[in-house]
Amino acid sequence: MSSSKDLIPLQRGNIPIAQMRTVYRPGDVEKRLDKLPPKDHESLRSTYERMLEKGPDRFQVKPSGLPAMEHLYDELPNFRGVLDDLRRQLALCQDSRDALEITPMLLLGPPGVGKTHFAREVAQLLGTGLGFISMSSLTAGWVLSGASSQWKGARPGKVFETLVDGQYANPVMVVDEIDKARGEHAYDPLGALYSLLEHDTAQSFTDEFAEVAIDASQVIWVATANDERCIPDPILNRMNVFEVHMPDRDAARTIAGRLYASIRSTHDWGRRFDPEPTESVLERIGEMAPREMRRAWMTAFGNARLAGRATVEPGDLPDPHGKRTSIGFLQ
Repeated sequence: MSSSKDLIPLQRGNIPIAQMRTVYRPGDVEKRLDKLPPKDHESLRSTYERMLEKGPDRFQVKPSGLPAMEHLYDELPNFRGVLDDLRRQLALCQDSRDALEITPMLLLGPPGVGKTHFAREVAQLLGTGLGFISMSSLTAGWVLSGASSQWKGARPGKVFETLVDGQYANPVMVVDEIDKARGEHAYDPLGALYSLLEHDTAQSFTDEFAEVAIDASQVIWVATANDERCIPDPILNRMNVFEVHMPDRDAARTIAGRLYASIRSTHDWGRRFDPEPTESVLERIGEMAPREMRRAWMTAFGNARLAGRATVEPGDLPDPHGKRTSIGFLQ
């Protein structure tokens, strides 16, 4: 159902280049709109009118060459295996007119290891959009595929919204904590993925609300999980599965050091602090999970500033045991 036009270079170098890809047929939308009763289904009518107004073409982007990834290897040393696989797939489409094809990936690892952060970095590396679904907070199976317009309060699913309302035909779609998906009655939260993760069937994916086929075959899927035993085998068989471990001592110190530099350089107040953190502070913060490091640095910067110091000291860091500060009267 999709079509593509000639490549349109956006910028030189490894900045993304784009071609336009048609993600739905306006004629199909017009037919559905014409069949609606004049005074019913206002939400559905609004959806069809929005589709016609925005038009069916979206940017399908890819790097113009093999992008520089050294910074990701430095920032995410525990993701080396995933980055190696991503680099191989990017190499296949460089210097060609082929579209970018990334096999769906599942990142397995403990909480706080940096899985969601990695997915966001992939979207930035590729120069495309990002859709995010946290499965741990959802119970309905229609979140991905939409609910029938016959139901009260029905709306399109996340895949439809990301493609229709966004600018890209190949956004990165993050399914966070896929192992925590919970069904509600007859709904299977992961049911839509059986077709969405297959290139051929995803070309004509039909959202149950809009009932118009859309081309979701270019979506780049990144799922995260703590335990693969809770994920159905047909889903696992459609994805490249990577086990991501907590960084070792040296890698953790590297991550902490780069995060210090990043926070310092992106804030005007950063110039008030030393260019490099002390070894003792790096040793302490390197014991934390990557997810906790940014919060720890921000707390430490604030405490050092209150003390009138340019140097962050170990005592500026939050309690390493996670003890919460008491608020209120002592008993």
